[in-house]
Amino acid sequence: MRRPKPQPPKPGQESVWDYPRPPALISSDELVRVWLDDVLVAETRAAKRILETAHAPAYYLPRDDVRMDLIAANPRRSWCEFKGQAHYGDVDSGTQQARDACWWYPDPSPGYESLAGMISFYPQRVTRCEVDGETVTPLAGSFYGDWPTSKIAGPYKGAPGTEGW
Repeated sequence: MRRPKPQPPKPGQESVWDYPRPPALISSDELVRVWLDDVLVAETRAAKRILETAHAPAYYLPRDDVRMDLIAANPRRSWCEFKGQAHYGDVDSGTQQARDACWWYPDPSPGYESLAGMISFYPQRVTRCEVDGETVTPLAGSFYGDWPTSKIAGPYKGAPGTEGW
């Protein structure tokens, strides 16, 4: 599959085509929130963003800023060539359950050690994710857990058929 033509970034935007590969891990002081139903599952100003070519950023939140009483680890695992083995969890708000809604790296690969103790959420599996008050647009596909906002110029992976870029 051919690489798509990058959209020119508008003022204040970042192009996903300027992000590096292997991905960069950047600290963020943006206000990041996650909800399931009307329950606030996580809120932080100490997130980390993974920035990888052709991907919208994924936000990882410190466990201390996540309602861990709502998270139940499950047996699902996957492998990232950069970050290592991911573990998954289900989120239960008391009125709704979201299977495989979050993931983490308990023993990240070298270069990504600061992801230990951080959790990310799939915007398409919870009710809402926000970055500085803007609701994230969930990806059309189910494989990636990236967090697209208006601050990102694409196109980016996430819809069916984009995996081969």
